Amino acid sequence: MPTQSKTIYGGLRSLGRELEKEEWRDAHYIIVLDENTFQHCLPLLIGSVGALQESEFVEVPVGEECKSLEVAAQVWQTLIEGGNNRNSVIINLGGGAVCDIGGFVAAGYKRGVRHINIPTTLLAMTDAAIGGKTAIDFGGVKNSIGHFYPSVLTVIEPAFLGTLPQEEVLNGKMEMVKTAAVTDAELYNQLLANDQWPVATVKEVARIKNRVVKADPYDRDVRHILNFGHTFGHAIEVYSGQPHGIAVGIGMMAAMYLSVKKIGLNEEVHKSYSMWLRQHVEVPHYTLRDVEAMLPLMHHDKKNADGDIRCVLLQAPGAAMIDVTVSDHEVRDAMLKI
Repeated sequence: MPTQSKTIYGGLRSLGRELEKEEWRDAHYIIVLDENTFQHCLPLLIGSVGALQESEFVEVPVGEECKSLEVAAQVWQTLIEGGNNRNSVIINLGGGAVCDIGGFVAAGYKRGVRHINIPTTLLAMTDAAIGGKTAIDFGGVKNSIGHFYPSVLTVIEPAFLGTLPQEEVLNGKMEMVKTAAVTDAELYNQLLANDQWPVATVKEVARIKNRVVKADPYDRDVRHILNFGHTFGHAIEVYSGQPHGIAVGIGMMAAMYLSVKKIGLNEEVHKSYSMWLRQHVEVPHYTLRDVEAMLPLMHHDKKNADGDIRCVLLQAPGAAMIDVTVSDHEVRDAMLKI
């Protein structure tokens, strides 16, 4: 497993200086991207980083569709046909899905080659591209096959945020609120109180994620807090096709409802978050039929044990409780109360 990823907060020009160092002298670069980042982000990357001007590139499908064994096999085949060896470096230019598939491919090729994450979405900059998790979806289950395989570098370039549609910005905001909710009460309250978040806040959330990952790189204990809202959110995402961040945002509302019922979260916290969420997202109404269809997806969650659904709940902003057992009846109650 590579050493823990170094995060570069100074953007692409800082990456350019990094790649001039001796350790990259023999590197051969392959850029993994999708149609969106090919059009909107690749020109800035190549124009800013001289070492990448002779790179090859591999295009993958947009969004979650790229996270499949078939796509991974196609990328591996391209690498083999191109004669790539252990000096090859995969550059993942895109959102969370591109970083996932690129990292997954890097972990498997030649028993592991270096990869660099250059996240281009707010969600990826503050969450998905940080922490070393790489995965594909398999058997209808999100992120069911994967590795802990950190990128050697993760590069935060704020200029890419200007290329995003509003929905993608909202996706990232949901994950930022989640991270603040379980780690920093003051930041959480600031995020809910202000709609305009400066670049410094984006970098602050990325640093928080890095600190949590450093404390628990293999996701055995404290890092579980970052799954707040995800047991519900992943099921909502797979069942209804909601974008990941928005699904997690809705999942947090269900988790807060259970937090009030089970571990004493102040009901005003739940109410204020629900009000904020509804100002930004059209929250769907789920029927009992919907919930019954989502329950099997929740039972596949990686944090479960002994056949029980286990959730992260919130005692108060900044204070999370991990591995709380939740019954199917409690899931139904929370989902139907959304």
